[in-house]
Amino acid sequence: MKETTGAALGAIFAEMGRQADDARASFDRSGEVAEALAASARRTGRLVLLGMGGSHAVNRAVEPSYREAGLDATAHPVSELLRAPLPHAPRTVLLASQSGESGEIVAYLETDASGEERFGLSLNPDGVLADRVASLIGHGGMEQAFAATRSLYVSLALHARVLHELGVFQRRWLDAPAQHRRGDIDAAAAVLSGATAVIFSGRGATQGLAEAAALGLLELARMPAFALEGGQVRHGPLEALGPSLAIVLIRQPEDADTTASLARIAHSAGSPIVVIDISGSAPVGEAASIILPQAAGMAAVFAVLPALQALIIATARRRVADVGAPLRSAKVTRDL
Repeated sequence: MKETTGAALGAIFAEMGRQADDARASFDRSGEVAEALAASARRTGRLVLLGMGGSHAVNRAVEPSYREAGLDATAHPVSELLRAPLPHAPRTVLLASQSGESGEIVAYLETDASGEERFGLSLNPDGVLADRVASLIGHGGMEQAFAATRSLYVSLALHARVLHELGVFQRRWLDAPAQHRRGDIDAAAAVLSGATAVIFSGRGATQGLAEAAALGLLELARMPAFALEGGQVRHGPLEALGPSLAIVLIRQPEDADTTASLARIAHSAGSPIVVIDISGSAPVGEAASIILPQAAGMAAVFAVLPALQALIIATARRRVADVGAPLRSAKVTRDL
């Protein structure tokens, strides 16, 4: 299909055009709440990250870095804990919602807070979340386009400020410009657009990005997509590989060889393969590669996200006439 354009897609591009600047401003302006949240997490030793949709994917991306800071950190969908609450115990809870108005977040705020020190993360300074708890607020206001792009980037920057206060993030990582090449993105999108479904896979911090990418492709290209942690791909899903099932692998320095091995297995099964490569190693010959500078941890997150965004949008434009115009979903989901 010829690449499509439209008002909804234009709104997405507008959001992405300012996401890096908004992220830096968010980092620089959120010090007071970030310091309080970091102090709380050090005091309790336990950090629970709660969100839905893209917010949960962001939480999954930063979860390993909070553990690197010495915290017992886990990320959960809010809906899960509404039905199976954690036992009362001392902990710090960070509720993430770009709108601050999602139904699950509002419902959680009504639950018993015994033992919890609650904080928020949002792009809406006037939302229920920011009104009820001390909140990290992203610069630039709420995201207007349907699919999460800028909100992911800015939310990551707010987490980065907390991680900075915990000693595991350097401000300079936010200043690195996106370095993917349009030709690489177009070649990778051509590979994915002919598939029936796509698996995204990363490890550590990049697994959360894989989950965000799968959600984004579902939303924008309206094609089946899911995310599996790198090790999990080998435990059964290999049986489904074939020409109709594409796989996108995020290749990092610490797992360069295992990712290349997985790519070769997928190639032998006939699966279309894309590798977003930040490993610094020789490219995987069997794959369409998007080569980025070597990076790891949270630095890898900020290096990979713009490339994933570009890949998802380029793929969707080859498959859908009205990219970014939702058929059944709302930007703010209020129903539980």
